[in-house]
Amino acid sequence: MKIRPAVLADLEAMTEIYNEAILTTTATFDMEPMTRDERLPWFESHDERHPILVAEVDHQIAGWACLSQWRPRQAYADTAETSFYVKASHRGQGIGRQLKQAIIEEARRLGFHTLIAGVAEGNEVSLHLNQSFGFEIVGTFKEVGKKFGKVLDVTYLQLMLN
Repeated sequence: MKIRPAVLADLEAMTEIYNEAILTTTATFDMEPMTRDERLPWFESHDERHPILVAEVDHQIAGWACLSQWRPRQAYADTAETSFYVKASHRGQGIGRQLKQAIIEEARRLGFHTLIAGVAEGNEVSLHLNQSFGFEIVGTFKEVGKKFGKVLDVTYLQLMLN
């Protein structure tokens, strides 16, 4: 497996992985699959300060992770939100763990002070993975999303980097 910065040519595969998560998991509260063109503004909102990494297995994108702007106000500039998604056929192989480690290392290299992760109810694997990297639960918003006919909580975790 190779982890590298994402390029525009990866967007189609990344969108497929994201759409799979939309349709089958609570990892995202998006409800409808998206086209590559609909995901393009998201991709373009990432830059050197907020990178996207991809995991390549046998020259195919198996997952991705990113640092996203936490809030648009300047006072939040040293805080980023982390996200990662792994193709269903590649889950359980340690790809998510390696992506999470790589994006945390990028955040440190870029001088971020703290990272945030939001984990929806029902996604215990993500919750435990974040905690294994030192993310601590800082709060839970009760019943803030509805997916698959169920009202869901979202737990927020935080990792202090400095």
